[in-house]
Amino acid sequence: MASLRGKGTGKNRNERGNGDGFWDRPMLINLLADVLLLAGGVLLGWAGIMALQRLPILPLRELVVATPVDRVSRAQIEHAARSALVGNFFTVNLDSARTTFERMPWVRSASLRRIWPDGVELRLEEHRAVARWTPQEGEARLVSTRGEVFAATSDEALPQFVGPEGSAVLVLERFRAFGEVLAGAGYTLVGIHLSAREAWQLRLADGVVLELGREQAKHPLADRLDRFARHYAEAGRVTRDRLRGIGVVDMRYPNGFALRPRAAAPQS
Repeated sequence: MASLRGKGTGKNRNERGNGDGFWDRPMLINLLADVLLLAGGVLLGWAGIMALQRLPILPLRELVVATPVDRVSRAQIEHAARSALVGNFFTVNLDSARTTFERMPWVRSASLRRIWPDGVELRLEEHRAVARWTPQEGEARLVSTRGEVFAATSDEALPQFVGPEGSAVLVLERFRAFGEVLAGAGYTLVGIHLSAREAWQLRLADGVVLELGREQAKHPLADRLDRFARHYAEAGRVTRDRLRGIGVVDMRYPNGFALRPRAAAPQS
């Protein structure tokens, strides 16, 4: 019995001394230490940032508008700056502030940069309106020289554009091309309408409406408008005077056009 107990005791000692425990593995201990150091560094950095935000150091004192502005007022910029420029020189979120300034009417884009030690420089690019666009949900909208539709109001005498959503670039392109042809014949284009069926209608300054219809390979819109411009540029004053009583010129015919008189004004 004594010899049997002695063999069992020796076996247990060998099992405890195999060196398979965690504290007997230097690589695992080093890995754990690295993870703890990394986590501690992250927490320390986060605590430093939080503390920096609360310290009254390097507050923002100046906003410099580095570009001339015509449509955006000083009051609008100051109002936006109060909500956008939050924090100090280091902690202010310039991306969020840029978004706030770009929400202002007439602002196409905005950019900001820090000016040491307590300032922010603001650069604004404004829209340049070229026409009015169909209002949406009661909100007035304009078309810029780039063909972009934006929400704003203007007291200027601008031409009227009407068309499906997303067609402003095309309408502006056609307006410029049509307007150049008509100007050569002595007419001013003040309105252009593109229907959902892609039919074009032009309105002149004297109230005459030109029905051009849809683009066709055999009868392009440019040919129809050139026919009108040539006829009335060479017609003389007598024919021009007669045109004053015309309300609609229908140019959708391949070899000619039809005239419709203006609607009679109702008598009082």
